[in-house]
Amino acid sequence: MAVSVLNTLDPRSRAAARGWSDLTIRNVFIIPTVLFLIVFNIFPLIYSLGYSFTDFAANRNVPWSFVGLQNYRELLADQRIWTNFVITAKYVIVSVGGQMIIGFGIALLLNRDFPFKGVVTTLLLLPMMLSAAVVGLFWQLLYSPSWGPINYILGLRSFGLLSDADTALYAVAITDIWMWSPFVMLLSLAGLSAVPKHLYEAAAIDRASSWYTFTRITLPLVAPILMIALIFRTMEAFKTFDLAYVLSVQPTTELIAIKLYRLAFQQWDTGRSSALAYIVLIMVLAITNIYVKYLNKVKER
Repeated sequence: MAVSVLNTLDPRSRAAARGWSDLTIRNVFIIPTVLFLIVFNIFPLIYSLGYSFTDFAANRNVPWSFVGLQNYRELLADQRIWTNFVITAKYVIVSVGGQMIIGFGIALLLNRDFPFKGVVTTLLLLPMMLSAAVVGLFWQLLYSPSWGPINYILGLRSFGLLSDADTALYAVAITDIWMWSPFVMLLSLAGLSAVPKHLYEAAAIDRASSWYTFTRITLPLVAPILMIALIFRTMEAFKTFDLAYVLSVQPTTELIAIKLYRLAFQQWDTGRSSALAYIVLIMVLAITNIYVKYLNKVKER
């Protein structure tokens, strides 16, 4: 039935009057999309891949030379780059872990009826609608050792959470948790609303405990959508730049994206920065592949 609908034009429509077929109309939408992907996605990827094998510097008007894998070898042998990866890994674990726990916890609270539920849900979504730069400036005020409410509440007096090398990364991660937990909450709510109610009714008839119901019904059925949220947030956390750049300038908060920016636009080492971008891309793809394999296993259960 669906095929017949797709292959049949209304003879009274303007498209039919002009002699257009279904294939023509479909191509009108698909061809511009394919061209857009090639020009703005695939072409820059291939272009930057070519740069990664050269000593090209964008600020020098001199011919570039082909250096093969030298950029990759130097980057992988550079201990400072691995320090940036370790900082990024810590940030991803703390930030994404916090978002998953808090986002799913809020979703469990919202998955019940109470007055003004829609208003409360909308208000909780506000942080992720803001620009990361605006959020960074806003949390700079909150963390201020002079007048920030966080220092006052925690009794830290003049201690600078963002200026201290040991706490700066966690302060940035907390800001990211505040900003993106609503995203996890939203996906979790969609998963929770899809759990069949009769399963809970059967568990209630059997007098199952709340913990048993959570671990045997709720969590297994919501796990696939939680894995999708985990994949999205891990990829985004790996690319975090603006929030950390605005909030802190400590060496301990120099994420790999900030290192990449400095290499490309402050040191103007275009060839090496392109190679670093591809190393990051390969790592993110590898992590995502592991998540996807685990997601498929969760779906098969």
